[in-house]
Amino acid sequence: MSGLVPSRHHDIADDLRQQITTGRVQLGERLPSETVLAERYAVSTVTLRHALAVLQGEGLVEKIHGKGNFVRRPLRKITYVGGWGILDPWTAAEPSLRVTVRSATVQAAADLSALLRVPSGSPLAEFSCLSLEGESPRGLARIYMPRDLAPAGVLDDESGCRAAVRRFAVLGPPPAAVRETVCARPPTPDEATALRVGATAAVLAITRITTDAAGRVVEAALLSFPGDRVDAVFTVHHVTDDRKTRG
Repeated sequence: MSGLVPSRHHDIADDLRQQITTGRVQLGERLPSETVLAERYAVSTVTLRHALAVLQGEGLVEKIHGKGNFVRRPLRKITYVGGWGILDPWTAAEPSLRVTVRSATVQAAADLSALLRVPSGSPLAEFSCLSLEGESPRGLARIYMPRDLAPAGVLDDESGCRAAVRRFAVLGPPPAAVRETVCARPPTPDEATALRVGATAAVLAITRITTDAAGRVVEAALLSFPGDRVDAVFTVHHVTDDRKTRG
């Protein structure tokens, strides 16, 4: 039985990777068009796109819709502060970081109904937020709360919640408890498109549930960050039981 012949797109990816790592192609430089590259390597555009997808998954190349493929510059990581549910103040105050916000009223589907502990079909306020540094997405947040708990006017005036959304913070009053579930996983198709990552890249996904003093869920946030662009920091505070020291 003969050995397996390496796929042509891996050869192309290897060649382009070498050009990038040796500096023949500079950071931030736009690669030739897919048509030109396909002709250069004498392959179909489908094969060429498979090669580019390998480099996109490695974080070496970024595809910007309508502009082409670019050699990615090293990105400064952002920091998500667990427990407080925010981006760290230094990151949030960075002038180059901007956030786009879309708000709407939606009905609770089964997954959101379970997270927020509300009947299916209940009206929810939805905030879809994308943070970017220049042209590079840094994080995606979809924040939901019962419609009657939405701060006054924010669905009509997006600037009303922009300061909180800029930090991906809890939008309502300070909660009594924050519960965060964290995992690394491949991106969903929507996340891959919004965050401009390959289908095989890892994203850091955080599901954040906040409750008030009465135990009511007041907000559910679905956060996702490209795995190579974020650090998540969680601090545990130990409480000393004075009864033991006094006994």
